[in-house]
Amino acid sequence: MDRDWEERVAAAWAALDTWPEDDAAGFRAVIDKLADELPEDHPLGLFERACAFDSTGHSGDAVGLYRAALDNGLTEADPYKGRRTKIQLASSLRNTGHAEEGVALLTPELDAHSDELNDAVRACLALCLSSLGRDREGLSLVLGALAPHLPRYQRSMANYARLLTEPA
Repeated sequence: MDRDWEERVAAAWAALDTWPEDDAAGFRAVIDKLADELPEDHPLGLFERACAFDSTGHSGDAVGLYRAALDNGLTEADPYKGRRTKIQLASSLRNTGHAEEGVALLTPELDAHSDELNDAVRACLALCLSSLGRDREGLSLVLGALAPHLPRYQRSMANYARLLTEPA
């Protein structure tokens, strides 16, 4: 995608918090207009539309768009946005009562390439696990993600995280 389009999309997202809460449809219309500049099934347009629904409280409407973005090659077009899509799709699945699908989607991401989204993967996966009553596993993921950021006790917290899921 060209730089101008990406900059206009980024500017629209930067303005999201200035939109009145009762005009979520207005914000989505801005994103729709930008997505309309791309072919109908373009993965970036589908991704942006999904994000707009998700960010305005319509997770159910976002799920199909996230899936379509992935199916249409988003990960190949933009690996970073592909990973974001998996995180956001898993969150939307959890919000719509399908946390088990979120777990299945994010579990392979634990072993994927490392980037700045690693902790977001773990946090969202922890929420999905908690929704399924698997709180110890979720807490283990969150403590494991938190441990490296602590000024002290990194080793202790990492061990506690591991012990939460190891057999007694």
